Amino acid sequence: MSAGEATQKVIRRCRWIAGQTEQPGRITRTFLSPPMRAVQDELSTWMVRAGMRTSIDAAGNLRGVYPGAAPGSPRLFIGSHLDTVPGAGAFDGVLGVVMAITLVELVAPRRLPFSIEVIGFSEEEGVRFGIPFIGSRAFAGTLDEATLMRRDASGVSVLEAIRQFGLDPARLPEARFAARPLGYLEFHIEQGPVLEDADVSLGVVQAIAGQSRAEVVFRGLAAHAGTTPMTMRRDALTGAAEWVTSVETTARGTPGLVATVGRVALLPGAANVIPGECELTVDVRHAEDAIRLDAISRLDAAARAIADRRGLTLEWRSYLEQPATCMTPAIISILARAAAGAGAPALTMTSGAGHDAMILAPHMPVGMLFLRSPGGISHHPDETVREADVSLALATGMKALDLLAETVDD
Repeated sequence: MSAGEATQKVIRRCRWIAGQTEQPGRITRTFLSPPMRAVQDELSTWMVRAGMRTSIDAAGNLRGVYPGAAPGSPRLFIGSHLDTVPGAGAFDGVLGVVMAITLVELVAPRRLPFSIEVIGFSEEEGVRFGIPFIGSRAFAGTLDEATLMRRDASGVSVLEAIRQFGLDPARLPEARFAARPLGYLEFHIEQGPVLEDADVSLGVVQAIAGQSRAEVVFRGLAAHAGTTPMTMRRDALTGAAEWVTSVETTARGTPGLVATVGRVALLPGAANVIPGECELTVDVRHAEDAIRLDAISRLDAAARAIADRRGLTLEWRSYLEQPATCMTPAIISILARAAAGAGAPALTMTSGAGHDAMILAPHMPVGMLFLRSPGGISHHPDETVREADVSLALATGMKALDLLAETVDD
């Protein structure tokens, strides 16, 4: 198979997977939904043809093992996720799984001094149950009882969904990765504009930014819009609006920090009533935890100061604290050397988005290679990739496998 044929196969396969959706005309594929079974069946066929032994574990992760040169050799895991957000694009997650299968096809029938396990995680986005990384948490052995008891909008728990898919929850401990992991590689679209802006095809991830998320509620007094003088109002929305501006100012004034107010809800929400309550969400991210936590502290203090000055009350509810995750230096070096060897010097960068690699980082060496997202578009039907970038990523992957082989003792 030529490099051009391999590249075209990757893109064609991703677009086929995109057609397996819960919403015709709109790419949506959630944890253990019927389209997920169709995707797993087809990918299993591709894996078997490439010489892999396939299985689906109790968390619904698709797994295919390509044997190493000797029994008991260490194992390299390569993968990403197969689920999507609602109204997704065709490449987020699935590109990494398809590329992993294609790398095995390019390697075969050669045997490496390590086995390769391709893994398509059943869940990463958190859409169905409101909590992400179900697949990789099971793989890492960190899937807890509270997660298994969470319910979707129909009242079905994670545990029940596993049973309904024909899997046995009692075998969840067997979903944990095998002994002697060599490491985990994840190929992924960047999902942002950094590589595009730099006119670079590939990026080597050095860290995944930490995240803090909170719900912030400003409460004032709902009153008549026509009869309440401006000097006598306790308007929850204007207080919130002032604070939203301070969120932007804080982020712009702190290098590397991003902060987003993503949802705003008003009560009572009538055109002729002064808002008595405004609930917002804030999402703050940075590669250094100390900087992120300091920003959160400053935003909390700013919100309280605004509320006090305007005669409002404030409620701050933190609901996510995800520390930053560093990729493994040795894997970073291998990916950078491999990219240079493939003729595509890569930009070293931080990922602002979370990925399965950060769940596995405490358990094994990890590394990520980003492909440019044209237009910086992701989580959208217009999401795409460039053929030349896919070709360079495949060449980088092949060189990385050879470099990894040099690290394995005979």
